[in-house]
Amino acid sequence: MITVSTDGSCLRNPGGAIGWAWANHDGTHASGGVASGTNQIAELMAVLEAITAHPGDEPLRIEADSQYAIKCASEWVRGWKRKGWRTASGGPVQNLALVQAIDRAIAERPGPVTFSWVRGHQGDRFNERADELAGIAAREARDGRVGPANAVTEVIPVVAVAAPARVLAEDTLF
Repeated sequence: MITVSTDGSCLRNPGGAIGWAWANHDGTHASGGVASGTNQIAELMAVLEAITAHPGDEPLRIEADSQYAIKCASEWVRGWKRKGWRTASGGPVQNLALVQAIDRAIAERPGPVTFSWVRGHQGDRFNERADELAGIAAREARDGRVGPANAVTEVIPVVAVAAPARVLAEDTLF
């Protein structure tokens, strides 16, 4: 099983720079950011990027400290789809494009995707690493130094998620 921790960061909610990150428990990770968004968008971006970066048959478990992101991706989505992408009260689903992209990514992935909640800022080293990377990406986005996706650092070789902004050496993980 592949286990990945995700996190998002928003420097001023709403409307501030955001960053997202995932940290695979094998040591690989990626992050990125944009100049404006919300904390919920950042959390959903982290989940989406983690899923798309881990294709294949092997089961994928995503650990997140965002119950919102977990419930959007694994619980609420079923009801929203049945109701024509409307909430229980009949209103529009917030962050619909991201929720639908996550739903598609899970459906298209041959292996299963599961989610587990972890308490944030409580010493879980992978959650703390994802939090750190998301914060760095948000600050870099605020300062105009990062695009939508940084590089993925793998043990060997280095693989880019998109155009790499920078590569973090493996020895900087923990």
